[in-house]
Amino acid sequence: MRTLSRRGMLGLGVAGAAAVGLAGCDSLQSSDGSSRSGGSGNDHRPNGGTKPAARPLGDGSTSFTGKQPHQPAEPVPLEPGQEPPQFVVFSWDGAGEVGNGLFPRFLDLAKEHKAHMTFFLSGLYLLPESKKRLYDPPNNPRGASDIGYLTDDHVKATLAGVRRAWLEGHEIGTHFNGHFCGDGYGSVAHWTPKQWRSEIEQAKSFVKEWRTNTGWTDLPSLPFDYDKELVGGRTPCLLGQDNLLPTARDLGWRYDASSPGGRQVWPQKRLGIWDLPLQQIPFPGRSFEVLSMDYNMLANQSVNSTKAPAYNYPGWREQSAQAYISGFKRAYETNRAPLFIGNHFEQWNGGIYMDAVEEAVKHIARERDKGADVRLVSFRQFVDWLDVQRPEVLAGLRTLDVGQRPAGGWRKFLKDAGKSSGRAA
Repeated sequence: MRTLSRRGMLGLGVAGAAAVGLAGCDSLQSSDGSSRSGGSGNDHRPNGGTKPAARPLGDGSTSFTGKQPHQPAEPVPLEPGQEPPQFVVFSWDGAGEVGNGLFPRFLDLAKEHKAHMTFFLSGLYLLPESKKRLYDPPNNPRGASDIGYLTDDHVKATLAGVRRAWLEGHEIGTHFNGHFCGDGYGSVAHWTPKQWRSEIEQAKSFVKEWRTNTGWTDLPSLPFDYDKELVGGRTPCLLGQDNLLPTARDLGWRYDASSPGGRQVWPQKRLGIWDLPLQQIPFPGRSFEVLSMDYNMLANQSVNSTKAPAYNYPGWREQSAQAYISGFKRAYETNRAPLFIGNHFEQWNGGIYMDAVEEAVKHIARERDKGADVRLVSFRQFVDWLDVQRPEVLAGLRTLDVGQRPAGGWRKFLKDAGKSSGRAA
């Protein structure tokens, strides 16, 4: 089992196999080259009609534009004995565009393959560095951050990406602000519930007041009410969830995606909030499993080096892609537990992890298009489905272990879910 000296978080064990369990840390830095926003989405027409009338909120940084477009049909409860869908959630930590074109690249990919995703926006990515002293991070100096502030051009590109993402049906969650990890006093691992509330309120304010903070009046507002849009997040390095949850509950959040080292089983709630962790998935060619995030692929392949020798890239790219695909296949063919995959807009090791997740999206979408009941959704859309299911059905699904098929098939297993907790093969 390896741990990392700079960004490592935890070592996690899985059923007789060692695994490196790490949360990727954002290291988005302003880069040279022109920004690519992927379009602002100004000409979006839901259902081919006219644009909804926008009602500005606050200083006009955000606005209410009605129901979010491009959402799936209203979820319904499973019928007795009905096979559950295979849900897959691709999510992105940080969600900033720094001129490498990755934000629009994956918006384009999602649009092509009819997929919805969750973008965990770091609030600081909408705050100009010239105004950094507006940020008062818990247990850290005012204006401090362990991720870089973006250039003005990249803040504008990030605004365009976030606006487009929402208009195309994706979820905008939060990755909070300064991304303080490690074991020191300032780490999010040591923040109190009250400090988490301060961090969340500041993250929201940077989204809701970007116009005031930047002075820009020639850009369109973000087309959503962030107070209502924000229903979940992922903490930096998957640290600090225990103290975050009481605050998240008080704020009315519906889920949290910060648990480290989850397994491919059906989720449950903690403090009334859905706990949706990154998961241990097969790691082809290795005797251990790996956490379902690009940074953890990197950590196991190149021991925290983001620029390893290029001759390794083809093999590592394929290994990473097949890890995601193997995790999908294992769930789909057995317990149908949802698959959660986390990523960063990064070019680590020549961008191979971006290529790997793209290959995984395409593979899973092809399976769906061939007739598999697969749904590529955001976290918010997934909990919408969970919340309409009968508690006894979810309890039955939770009895299925990793890679465990329902005894006698799905019809038999779930037909009498209300009469018993279910039996697994």
